Amino acid sequence: HVQLVESGGGSVQAGGSLRLSCAASGRTYIKWCTGWFREVPGKEREGIATIDSGGITAYADSVKGRFTISKDNAKPIVYLQMNNLKPEDSGTYYCAGGAWQLLLRPTAYNYWGRGTQVTVS
Repeated sequence: HVQLVESGGGSVQAGGSLRLSCAASGRTYIKWCTGWFREVPGKEREGIATIDSGGITAYADSVKGRFTISKDNAKPIVYLQMNNLKPEDSGTYYCAGGAWQLLLRPTAYNYWGRGTQVTVS
């Protein structure tokens, strides 16, 4: 049984920063990819960033240069540092694990957290 728990969401003004954390527990596998996704009411869940076991990363064009995904395998926790936030970054952010390729497609992931809300005004 795998559990992913997100934290770090909140409300921030445009231009501000937040750091999201995704803590994994249970039968996690260190070699899988972990991703961050954003969901806005009325829109499909969007892949934001992903990281593989070797630390290779991929980002959506909309966040390149502003967001950074990183991981601490010893804990294990995956972080999403979000800088220069914009109102369009608002939404529910989900952590996902279990992908075997560096993909930003939700269907590639098997395990999901419950999400954390980010509001940028």
